[in-house]
Amino acid sequence: MEYKFDSKNFEEEVLKSDVPVLVDFYADWCGPCKMMAPVVAKFAEEFDGKVKVGKINVDDNGEIAQKYGVMSIPNFKFFKNGEVVDNIVGAVNPDMLREKVSNLLG
Repeated sequence: MEYKFDSKNFEEEVLKSDVPVLVDFYADWCGPCKMMAPVVAKFAEEFDGKVKVGKINVDDNGEIAQKYGVMSIPNFKFFKNGEVVDNIVGAVNPDMLREKVSNLLG
């Protein structure tokens, strides 16, 4: 299941999550974000129940993007126990993203 995060549910769904979380900071107008969208959706299915995978639109949730220092998108932040433990900026090879998600479980 792919989650949609926003300012209303971010604290509950991401910061207080009992499983690790991959947050894809994106915007609708961003070409590389669109390119990564199917990869993120696939990971949401692949890691369902083990890692929460979701997206947050930076245009609609600028305060959260600013809080986490998102300057370029796509920006993938990996949360564990409410803290950012890893980060990838830009469109990347799906294997690199998968390795980082797997590391959350290790």
